[in-house]
Amino acid sequence: MAKLYFRYGAMSSSKTAQAIMVKYNYGERGQKALLAKPAVDIRDGARIVRSRCGLTDECILFDDIPWNDVHDHVYDCIIVDEAQFLTRAQVMLLVEAVDKYNIPVICYGLRTDFQGNFFEGSHTLMALADTIEEIKTICWCGRKAIMNARLDGKGGITKVGEQVVLGADDKYIGLCRKHWQRAKSAMINFKSKNRNDCSCFFVVHIKRTANGFLQS
Repeated sequence: MAKLYFRYGAMSSSKTAQAIMVKYNYGERGQKALLAKPAVDIRDGARIVRSRCGLTDECILFDDIPWNDVHDHVYDCIIVDEAQFLTRAQVMLLVEAVDKYNIPVICYGLRTDFQGNFFEGSHTLMALADTIEEIKTICWCGRKAIMNARLDGKGGITKVGEQVVLGADDKYIGLCRKHWQRAKSAMINFKSKNRNDCSCFFVVHIKRTANGFLQS
């Protein structure tokens, strides 16, 4: 029986890398998986998904999914990256693929934005997915990172702005809830241990001030 999966994680938890590997695994077994992403994600071009560790693969935009082929079972699986950017109507199309045509759908994405609010796509997936799985990564302190913080470009964190601002390690960092809550007053300078590997770690240089806030 096919299922709708939502695999979510904070920034830099290797969601895209896992999506690419799932497609690869299907192909290795002689099956055909369709990899798609929402049209808003144009960071690496319209028909490419790229992970932090350098894995890339071809994809199509969600609006270009050939639904007639899906209904004719041309594909054995549908994989959607950056699924937080889907609309509710788009998620319902995936629900139909699962329930009516018995095609498994695996969605990867963020659960919440930099302010701690649901995206439309993730909110709908959390409500409707058969299976919800967390892809884990860690905060600089060693706790599990469950929140996403947006960098202001000056070594600090911002909690104001539009919900959707595309970016990767240059604009976002995954934090535990404790340090995400403190981030409004925190000035964090960070760098990846190695931008060419698949590590989910960041090195953050901090010190504690007299008032208890973290500051670079």
